[in-house]
Amino acid sequence: MTGKAPKRPKDVNQLAKSIVDMATGCAENVDNPPLARDKDPAAVSLGRRGGLKGGKSRALKLDPDARSAIAKKAASVRWGKKNEDTEGE
Repeated sequence: MTGKAPKRPKDVNQLAKSIVDMATGCAENVDNPPLARDKDPAAVSLGRRGGLKGGKSRALKLDPDARSAIAKKAASVRWGKKNEDTEGE
């Protein structure tokens, strides 16, 4: 078996059935569970291409003061600061 072990159900009855299925060799798709679907490579490349250039092009369009204000707001939200006015720091 490659990769991670399949996620086991939390329900006791379903867990018991999955254990019996694995022990008897009747388990279906143990290595590749049905929820793990392959992604369309074309869609992945399009999404990745747009995502890679999105932040850079947005940063180039913003002036330094606007970029700084966005970064300060993000830091205050990230670190849980109550005041949004962090000009003096």
